[in-house]
Amino acid sequence: MPSDLEIARSVQLRPIAEIGERAGIPASALLPYGRHKAKIDFAFIDAACRRPQGSLVLVTGITPTPAGEGKTTTTIGLGEALNAAGRRTMICLREPSLGPCFGVKGGATGGGWAQVAPMDEINLHFTGDFHAITSANNLLAAMLDNHLQWGNRLGIDPRRITWRRCLDMNDRALRDLVIGLGGTGNGVPREDGFDITVASEVMAVFCLARDLEDLQARLGRVVVGTRGDGSLVTAADLDAVGAMAALLRDALMPNLVQTLSGSPALVHGGPFANIAHGCNSVMATRLGLGLADVVVTEAGFGADLGGEKFLDIKCRLAGLRPGCAVVVATVRALKMHGGVAKAALDHPDPAAVSRGVANLRRHVENMGKFGLPVVVAVNRFTSDSDAEIAAVNAAMAPLGVATVLCTHWSDGAAGAADLAAEVLAVLDAGRADFRLLYPDTLPLADKIGVVAREIYRAAEVTIPPAVLRKLATWEAAGFGNLPVCIAKTQYSFSTDPTLRGAPDDHAFEVRDVRLSAGAGFVVAMAGDIRTMPGLPRVPAASAIGLDAAGDITGLF
Repeated sequence: MPSDLEIARSVQLRPIAEIGERAGIPASALLPYGRHKAKIDFAFIDAACRRPQGSLVLVTGITPTPAGEGKTTTTIGLGEALNAAGRRTMICLREPSLGPCFGVKGGATGGGWAQVAPMDEINLHFTGDFHAITSANNLLAAMLDNHLQWGNRLGIDPRRITWRRCLDMNDRALRDLVIGLGGTGNGVPREDGFDITVASEVMAVFCLARDLEDLQARLGRVVVGTRGDGSLVTAADLDAVGAMAALLRDALMPNLVQTLSGSPALVHGGPFANIAHGCNSVMATRLGLGLADVVVTEAGFGADLGGEKFLDIKCRLAGLRPGCAVVVATVRALKMHGGVAKAALDHPDPAAVSRGVANLRRHVENMGKFGLPVVVAVNRFTSDSDAEIAAVNAAMAPLGVATVLCTHWSDGAAGAADLAAEVLAVLDAGRADFRLLYPDTLPLADKIGVVAREIYRAAEVTIPPAVLRKLATWEAAGFGNLPVCIAKTQYSFSTDPTLRGAPDDHAFEVRDVRLSAGAGFVVAMAGDIRTMPGLPRVPAASAIGLDAAGDITGLF
């Protein structure tokens, strides 16, 4: 069986100007990055965002397993099938992070015949957006430490600095460290650490900004630390906003690429959903809605993480109203949730599917709490038996939810035609009654509790007194109306990654909180979650290289 990279290289890609024309973007609005990638200029984006908006479809999934679910692949396959059905459709995705590409998960360009391309370039440096975000984040860190070096006019308490450096790589050795050693010429010694770039607040600001003006306003509100009197210090106080915005200017323009069959796709921004809000940029989504009848976008990991944050954070802050949610599952993953080991997944086991489908049911029910009609997409493998698929259908029937088999990995748009027809039926019927899970006015601790109980089904929510004091301080400072962003393991509804299926009698422990005032949310750290991942014992980077022609090899 050919690899995703081999399939991608077997296709002759179209010039990016042709893709732009198909999307309704004139060549004069494109800033090409080579033959097959381009950015879209701000003037065109501003005009497009003022047009009547199309329908928005969220693609999300069940709790991820090592068996794989194919959420991005389904997003691409559905978008291509909608285009083939005659609906002008734009696919909106996140950019891949180098951390997973060189770690264990792989890239984020889809798979098989449902890919965006050029996949190797997108999965590696792409148009340099992540490098710009990393540089802007670390410029602020450098200016902060420089301020301490030259007298600390703002009275920043070095023990209460919250701004961390970042790097788009999995590197556990950088999680916690001490900087400024080696004498007075090297700065003020203090504790510091690195997050992965996708967890940086600059990434969140980048993804939630509506335009350059909004970007700069959000950057100015970023909190870097606290003075001795307890007042907050911001990037604006350090006069860092202009230089940060200059680094981010070109990156903020969304990226246009194509699928293997030539459908246009916007790939822009890339926060993780387990440690950040997990959605592509607001600018790309709004641009797509102004260009197309339908926008298909995905949110990271399961519907409990990326899906909830897409709805409660991105839609809240950007005024978006989705019309449908697609929850992606595989029989293999459901068997893992039903207790089957990965090595035994090829053996039919309808009973395990019936047990594991509780996970799918919960995600479907959770999307219903937002007033969204749901379509279940079963990403089919050749090893799936009819009895196993029947078990999925039987579990979804009482919920009144359509279950659609998909083969877009092997068949492209044709393999998602039935899914497209079902999604269009939902959109055309106008069945969505979108609502948020909690109001802005609810106290921050109560917002955390609502998500923990309603989405994660926790029996008990524990927030230590020190964390409650932080929340109270932020509320007193005017941040009580912000939504909350839960950072936790992606592998379970609980904070224990080993609990698969649908656990509901568990304690939800919040060990810390972070204020992302520029992005516009409060991050709640639940369980043993890290904002700088580590590499596995045998990282994917070990298999990546170049052949004699200089082409990349080993990129899954």
